[in-house]
Amino acid sequence: MNSQQLAWKIRRHGIEMTHLSGGSHIGAILSVADIMAVLYADVLKIDPKNPKSPDRDRFILSKGHAGASVYAALAESGFFPVEELKTHYQNGSRLSGHVSHHLPGVDLSTGSLGHGLSVGTGMAYALKKDGKENRVFVVLGDGECNEGSVWEAALFANHFRLNNLIAVVDHNRMQSLDYNENTLEIENFASKWKAFGWNAIEIDGNNHEELKKAFESAKTEKDKPTVIIANTTKGKGISFMESDILWHYRFPHEGWEYDTAVTELHKIKPEGVEDIYTPNGIENPNLNTELDGSDHTMTETWKPDFLQTPRRVNTLSDVEKVKEGK
Repeated sequence: MNSQQLAWKIRRHGIEMTHLSGGSHIGAILSVADIMAVLYADVLKIDPKNPKSPDRDRFILSKGHAGASVYAALAESGFFPVEELKTHYQNGSRLSGHVSHHLPGVDLSTGSLGHGLSVGTGMAYALKKDGKENRVFVVLGDGECNEGSVWEAALFANHFRLNNLIAVVDHNRMQSLDYNENTLEIENFASKWKAFGWNAIEIDGNNHEELKKAFESAKTEKDKPTVIIANTTKGKGISFMESDILWHYRFPHEGWEYDTAVTELHKIKPEGVEDIYTPNGIENPNLNTELDGSDHTMTETWKPDFLQTPRRVNTLSDVEKVKEGK
């Protein structure tokens, strides 16, 4: 399975898992899907038949609330049956809402933000001490980078020249209930990492070719850890979820939300991919194309003052202006 096919699968599984469970964070799952797909299809040195192999690369999804994405990637990579994904968030399930190490292929339980890079740094340091060539990959959220422990780990990684450590920041510019820059300013983001001694690469995090090139570039770094700042879109792939902060917590409900999400995904389904849930899409989907403005799932009615709140940074273009000092 190539990375484009896997990314679609992750998005489709994410919609189904959160829909069935009533679990949240679908916006984060969708934004990180391309990063996860490229890692599992093209980058990580892993073996589903021997998930604890000492020769494996280590992977930590530090933004553990996007756990459904790693579950989907692991299942599609053969670590456990795909059918088990339907148990997401259910009582007694191994697939807890945040990432659980009880699943094969998961190196660390995550969800309490700010810890993943610290643990990954320790893993990378230990591998170096043992003379191993394995690499450690940590995917963080941009809002997570408000945590001081992230920057303590960054200092440590630079001090010990951990070039076997690659951090990827899913930079969708949203966290909790607002934009990053309204919560706690992090721009100019790349400059901060560089000041801490890291090799910083900025890319379009929803572009598979750019992701692959960035991971290849990280291989050649001899003296520094690498951070890939992957600029993504929250809710990527579902039009009414994209760049809408409401979908940080919401899940696709029965009716037009679920029907529209599945229908939109089917329109971009790559060749050779099967949808195990709705093989032929949804017959006569409720697309609710004429909202009357009273629907409780839309941001404008959920929090009426949200769109009227002044912002320092609203869009990627605005962020670029900030970088340029305009």
